[in-house]
Amino acid sequence: MFATGSAVFLALLLILAKLPRRWLLRLLHYDIALDVGVTLLVMFLHWGSFDGVMAATVAGLMTSFATSAAKPLVGYIHDGRYVPGVINLKV
Repeated sequence: MFATGSAVFLALLLILAKLPRRWLLRLLHYDIALDVGVTLLVMFLHWGSFDGVMAATVAGLMTSFATSAAKPLVGYIHDGRYVPGVINLKV
């Protein structure tokens, strides 16, 4: 279940990495909504077995940790203005 949850999280991370930088920074402003949305979507997709629900839970938790770390690290966009983090990106 941890391996499956990690694989789901890695797939999500790769999809987010392919997004244009501005879209990613806008999504990071809504980090709680992103966490809830990803968790619900993955839970819906893997519903039906204990292993599937646990994999979705692990993927949701890992997504929550990643967005919680990424927001202060790279910043976010709020109302069209870039709020930089520790790493200042050129947007």
